[in-house]
Amino acid sequence: MAVDVATEIVIDRPRAEVAAYAGDPSNAPSWYVNIKSVEWETPPPLAVGSRMAFVAQFLGRRLAYTYEVAELVVGERLVMRTAQGPFPMETTYTWETVSEAATRMKLRNCGEPSGFSKLAAPFMASAMRKANRKDLERLKAVLEAR
Repeated sequence: MAVDVATEIVIDRPRAEVAAYAGDPSNAPSWYVNIKSVEWETPPPLAVGSRMAFVAQFLGRRLAYTYEVAELVVGERLVMRTAQGPFPMETTYTWETVSEAATRMKLRNCGEPSGFSKLAAPFMASAMRKANRKDLERLKAVLEAR
């Protein structure tokens, strides 16, 4: 069973600012509750082929994985993929202008779990949806406080 979770939020900041901050993996620990650290495996700046090692805590488990940037349209779309572990994942960010001072950010995580993770997929989707909502609310708070 595939997991496909999409969430979105409107942030009262210009699109370029939201995309620059959210699209920089170094900032992920500041707004993702579950991401504990990010280390660049390739030198910044972000580009197609860039690789970053993430350490996260999800459902009580420590997860270490490497994302690779698969698509990048600066200020519009970022797609990162990992093929490691029991839950290969693709994460997509998109940014749309709502007004001159507001941006709609969409966050989508999808993947095809294997092994035990396959059995837990429905529960994982629900937990991911809840976590993603909290993460986007935290991102909104961080950016709107600037």
